[in-house]
Amino acid sequence: MAGRGERVVVLEGRDGERARAVAAELAALGVEVRFGEPAEPPAGTSLIVTTGWPPHHPLLAAAAAAGIEVIGEVELAWRLRPGGAAPWLALTGTNGKTTAVRMLTSMLLAAGHRALAVGNVGTPVVEAVTGPSDVLAVELSSFQLHRAPGIAPYAAAVLNVAPDHLDWHGSMEEYARVKGDIFARAGTVVHNADDEWAARLAAPYGSTGVVRSVGFTLKVPRPGQLGVVEDLLVDRAFVAEPESNAEELASLADVRPFAPHNVSNALAAAALARAYGVPAAAVRQGLLDFVPDPHRIAHVARVAEVDYVDDSKATNPHAAAASLAAYPSIVWVAGGQLKGADVGELVRRAAPRLRGAVLLGADRERIREALARHAGNVPVVEVAGQDTGVMDRVVTEAARLAAPGDTVLLAPAGASLDMFAGYPARGEAFARAVHRLAEGHDGGAA
Repeated sequence: MAGRGERVVVLEGRDGERARAVAAELAALGVEVRFGEPAEPPAGTSLIVTTGWPPHHPLLAAAAAAGIEVIGEVELAWRLRPGGAAPWLALTGTNGKTTAVRMLTSMLLAAGHRALAVGNVGTPVVEAVTGPSDVLAVELSSFQLHRAPGIAPYAAAVLNVAPDHLDWHGSMEEYARVKGDIFARAGTVVHNADDEWAARLAAPYGSTGVVRSVGFTLKVPRPGQLGVVEDLLVDRAFVAEPESNAEELASLADVRPFAPHNVSNALAAAALARAYGVPAAAVRQGLLDFVPDPHRIAHVARVAEVDYVDDSKATNPHAAAASLAAYPSIVWVAGGQLKGADVGELVRRAAPRLRGAVLLGADRERIREALARHAGNVPVVEVAGQDTGVMDRVVTEAARLAAPGDTVLLAPAGASLDMFAGYPARGEAFARAVHRLAEGHDGGAA
């Protein structure tokens, strides 16, 4: 914006050496940086671009009172697109967004497109809209969608909706509504037919005839859906005569790492890719080329006939539930910061699969209480302490509870910042502890 002759002022609440260095770089470009928590917009402000401040932030409330437009970075990117800009294939959801958008990008690349994964996945959309890509796979969080009133994706998907970030949005209904905004101007609406909220958000578009509405399901698909038939992913939406025809897209074996929620992610990605005209062969090749991100149901080692799996990315109960559903007999490693989330339903559903549980972190007592209510026969070990070294004790206790054929699963259901720099650091600590366990065990790890 500064390069276009606009006066740009950056308001930064965090101060420090790194922030000051960035401010110096921006100053050379003609951008002013002001540190501190602002309560009023700078004089002469005509537009505010926010990147994460909640709606009740004093500055945003003051802007609304003054009639100043407030948008987010994603909306700014949409407005800055040049003529003939790359279309957006956008997706959102409480969990699975990054995996699904990377699968989608892999499918697009396999079809020969110059595709790029952008948005909440890492690369800011505003940096990509003027680049060489001919299609963008856009991951959008609820924070980003909250201030993106004008975006019109070529196709858009909602993977799932479960309670998360309610302290930011104020209620489950508002959180879901914001997720559903991704459909408002989409050419094709893709939704998870197995998820109550996603199906509800897509329902208004199914009967209009103005946009195409497509569902995906882990069941046998109906006409207009993608789904699973025996061990195959099939398309009954983007085919001629879907009432009587289906096209094979891939096999369950092509989905890695295999778990029901990952099959759902693959179907969502395939639906968006097919909406853009990607052939079935490229869908399969894209899944085969896809490299899963670390700390997402990643197999660490097998020690004494017990598998150890790192799903540190499962930072809320919905994500942990999907991970727990992937294994029949589990010693569950859980705990961290629950952010006010309820784990009762998660524990109730997982109880038949649990052989034991090892709890750590700030909110471990709340998980213990849920286990006592819904899985009273499951042995539970609490590992106290907030230092990162507790992970060795966690893995040792989990190994003691596990029997041959079990899976020791790190699926914390909570955030990691009470003990670690982030969920990757938590997963890495778990993996290191497992490898140390293997080194000390006769026969090692496979």
